[in-house]
Amino acid sequence: MQFAQPLEKTRIIKRYKRFLADVIHPEKGEITVHCPNTGSMKNCWQAGWSAWIADSQNPKRKYPYTWVLTETDDGQMIGINTHLANDIVYEAIENKQIEELTEYLSIKKEKKYGQENSRIDIWLEQSDGRETFIEIKSVTLKESQNLGFFPDAVTTRGQKHLRELMTCVEQGHRAVLFFLVQHSGIGEVSAASHIDADYAQLLKKAVNFGVEVLVYQCHLSPQSIEIGKKLPFKL
Repeated sequence: MQFAQPLEKTRIIKRYKRFLADVIHPEKGEITVHCPNTGSMKNCWQAGWSAWIADSQNPKRKYPYTWVLTETDDGQMIGINTHLANDIVYEAIENKQIEELTEYLSIKKEKKYGQENSRIDIWLEQSDGRETFIEIKSVTLKESQNLGFFPDAVTTRGQKHLRELMTCVEQGHRAVLFFLVQHSGIGEVSAASHIDADYAQLLKKAVNFGVEVLVYQCHLSPQSIEIGKKLPFKL
């Protein structure tokens, strides 16, 4: 995914009210930017780190800039705009960059499905008549060495998605939980049982039931976010 224009580098002051952050721009001084991440963003920002922001060029927006990437003091990049995850994976599937998801006849986003009024992030129609349901989760929580965790907070919504994926398997379809790693310092992903034990337990049940887990890293830069190599996953 190429950005329409290169991101602009600023320095983080603080994040607050979930959707806002104050940064120091090298030319505009202190400004408030939109933070497109409703999660905890644990370990994803500190005062003094760099925030790479995008100018919407929309004069009607109260906060014209959107926070897209964080850069840590040691140069690690973190993608904090969760709204981009589905487009990154969709583009990678279309470009045949994910070897496990290359055989399909058609592809759709946000298709209604399941018994709990859900929408699947990506749906594939396979040549054998089966369907593939793909739920995408961004992984940004790094806590030790190169190990990343999901979730970064208790998620009842995530548990619902796991139940829906198990129902897909029960109906004879293929179900995939896709962890998109948007942190350049993460080399392996694990369920965060220390944060949400119920989610971790349900995830283990889903895997044993037949839900597939795929983990791919991203190459993050101020010019683009591209799918990278496959990473290991452990329960």
